[in-house]
Amino acid sequence: MPSRPVADQALKTFFQQHEGRFISFKRIRKQLGEQFHKTDLHEALEVLVQEGFLEKSGSQFCYRARSNKQTEGSHAVEGILEITRSGVGYLVSDALKEDLRIPPRGLGQALDGDRVRVHLSNRNGRREAYVAEVLERASDTFVGILHEHNGEWFARLTGKNSHIDFLIPSDKLKNAREQDKVVVRLLHWQARNPMPVGEVVERLGRSGTHQTEMKAILIEQGFHLRFPKAALQEAEQLPERWSSDEEQQRRDFRSVPTFTIDPVDARDFDDALSVQPLKDGRVEVGIHIADASYYVRPGTALDREAALRGTSVYLVDRCVPMLPERLSNHLCSLNPDADKLCFSVVATLNEQAEVEQVWLGKTVIHSRRRFTYEEVQEILEGKANPWRDTLVRVNGLARHLRKKRHASGSIDFDSAEVKFRLDEHGRPVAAFMKKMTDANRLIEEFMLLANRLVAAYVAGQKGKSLPFVYRVHDVPDPDKLNELADIARMMGYRLDFSTPVKTARSLNAMLSEARGKPEEYMLNTLAIRSMAKAVYSTDNIGHYGLAFRYYTHFTSPIRRYPDLLAHRLLDALLRGHSMKIANLESLCRHCSERERAAAEAERMSVKLKQVEFLEDRIGETFTAIVSGITDFGVFVLTEDSFSEGLVAFDRISGDYFVAEPRKHLIRGVNTKKMYRLGDRVRVRLLAADPALRTLDFALLGHAAPPGQSQ
Repeated sequence: MPSRPVADQALKTFFQQHEGRFISFKRIRKQLGEQFHKTDLHEALEVLVQEGFLEKSGSQFCYRARSNKQTEGSHAVEGILEITRSGVGYLVSDALKEDLRIPPRGLGQALDGDRVRVHLSNRNGRREAYVAEVLERASDTFVGILHEHNGEWFARLTGKNSHIDFLIPSDKLKNAREQDKVVVRLLHWQARNPMPVGEVVERLGRSGTHQTEMKAILIEQGFHLRFPKAALQEAEQLPERWSSDEEQQRRDFRSVPTFTIDPVDARDFDDALSVQPLKDGRVEVGIHIADASYYVRPGTALDREAALRGTSVYLVDRCVPMLPERLSNHLCSLNPDADKLCFSVVATLNEQAEVEQVWLGKTVIHSRRRFTYEEVQEILEGKANPWRDTLVRVNGLARHLRKKRHASGSIDFDSAEVKFRLDEHGRPVAAFMKKMTDANRLIEEFMLLANRLVAAYVAGQKGKSLPFVYRVHDVPDPDKLNELADIARMMGYRLDFSTPVKTARSLNAMLSEARGKPEEYMLNTLAIRSMAKAVYSTDNIGHYGLAFRYYTHFTSPIRRYPDLLAHRLLDALLRGHSMKIANLESLCRHCSERERAAAEAERMSVKLKQVEFLEDRIGETFTAIVSGITDFGVFVLTEDSFSEGLVAFDRISGDYFVAEPRKHLIRGVNTKKMYRLGDRVRVRLLAADPALRTLDFALLGHAAPPGQSQ
C-alpha cells in the first residue's frame, strides 16, 4: 500500500478541488478508497485535521482556502521561518518580542529557513498567522527519499521539511530508484498546487545506509562534499618550503621547547604552546597559531571556497575541512618534528598569571612533541615524563586564569557532548559522555587568552577606527533566564540572576553540581539555549558569556574563516598598513550562519548514531528523563545511551494527556497525573528510523530515583 505521506498529498489535492464543501468519509473513501486502506485513509484525515488543514464536523471534512488578502485588523511581519518536526512553523523576526507560531495550514508554499512575509489577523476574535509570501528561498535544493506510487514518483523531504513531498517527473529521476536518498532541485511550485515539482540532481545512495546518511546531513546544511578543481589545483601548486627572505622576517622560536595538545584522533593541529622560564618566577608562554593566511591569499580560488564554507564540519565519524587536506593536514598543520610558519601571541605572565607584557607577530616554530589530552592528563596526575615540570607549570597558570575569569563573571559551559565508539563499518558499539579534564582546560584557557589579547590590542589603537572581526555575545533575554530558573528549581537547583557575576557563579555551580548526574546533558543544553547566540561582527559589544570586553576568534584559521580574516587584518595593522575587506560585516553574518549550520550538521550526525545505536533494541524498556514539553507530546532522553526521542500523547498509558508548556509539564485529563520536565520515567522503544533520524517511545510511568529499585 502507498505511504501515509502520499495519502496526505492525495487528500490535499482532492479537498482543494472541492474547496468550502463538507464531504463525508464515505464519499472520500469511495473516491480514494481503491488506492488506500480504510484505516490509513482515516489516519491521514485525522492528521490533516490536527494540522489545521481540514475542518471536521462529525464524519465530514472540509477545506477552506485562506485568502492572501489582509482582513480587518491585519498587518504583515517579515522574518525567517523555522519549522518543527510536528510541521508547526515559527517566524523569527527582530520585529517580534517572541517567535510567532504558524499552524501547518498557514505555511502555504514556504519551507524551513525561507525569508517570508507573514500576515497577522483577527478573524472572529481569534488571532491567526499565515505565510502570505515567500520573499527568498533558503535553498533550491533539498534531500529526500524517493518512492513510487501508481506510476508517479515522489521525493519525501527529510529534516524539518519532512511534511513535503516533491513530485518528480519520470524523465527527471537521473537513474535513482525506490528508497534511494536523493538531492532534489525545486523546479516550480504553482499557486494552489499542494505539491512542488522537482528534479533529481544527485543520487546519494540507499536510504538508511551509513555513508548515504552522512552525505545527506552535510548537503541538508548546505556544505559541499568536494572541493572545486581550481581550489585543489592551487593547493597542489603551493611550495613545500617558504623562501629564506620570508623566514628572516619572522621571529625564530625553533629552539624554544614547543608542543601541541589535541584529541587522539586529530588530523590537523592549528595551535601549539612554547614555554620559557624567566627570572622572578615569570614565564614566557608562546601561543602559536598556524599561519594559514600565508598560504591562502585573498581573491584566490582557495580563499573563495574557504569563505563559502566558512568553517570545517566535524561529524561523528569524519571532518569535512574548510581547506583542502594538503593545507589542513600538511602545510598548515603544526605537525611534530617539522618547521612551521605561525602567527603568535607571546605573553609574559607572573606567578599569578597576570599578563605583564605581550608581543604579537609572525614566527617560525618547531614542535618537539605531539601530546593527546589523555597523555597530558596522566602526566598532570603524576605519571613520570620529561615534560612534566613544564606541563604542571602551565596548568597552574591556566588554573589562575580560569579562577580570575570566573571571578569576573565568566560562565563555563563544559559542553556535555555525546561520543561514540564505532566499528569498522561506522556502526556505533558504545555511547559515552565526553569528559572535560585539566588537559582540555589548559589548552582552552590559553586559546581564550590569545583571542582576548589580540582583540584588546586592535581595539586599543588610539585615534584609529579599525575594521576587525570580533566574536560578540549579547546579554541573555531575562524571560529565558527566568524560564531556566523555573526548570532548575524543579530539579533542586537554585539560580541567582540579580547581577551578571551572581548569574555566572550560580550557573557554574549548577553545571558543576550536575556533572555526572542523569540531568547533566539536559541542564547544559537548556542553559546554553537560555543564552543569546555568539556571533561574528565588526561592532564590538563585548562577550557576555566570557565576561570579556574585547574578544575575537584568532586561534583556528585552518578551520574557521573569521580567524583567517582576523589574521589578515592584524598583520596589516602590525605592518602599519590599512586594510579594508569589502563587505566585512556581510562576511561576518555569513560565517555566523555557516557556524550554526555546522553545529546543526554535527548534532544531526550524533542523532543518527543515537538512532543506529538503538535500532536493534526495539521493544526494550529504558530509564529516561523528560527533556522537552511540546503541544504534540514529550521528548525523553535515555540515561544509558543519551538518545533523545519523542513520546506522542497517544503513546502515554493510563490517560489522555495535554501539555501545559508554561508550567513545563503534561497533565492527565482524568487522573490529573503529571509528568514534569526533568522527571525520571520508564519508556519502551517503539521505532527507530535512521533515514529520518527519529526515535519513538511509549511512556510507561515514572521511574524510581537513582539508586533505588523500581
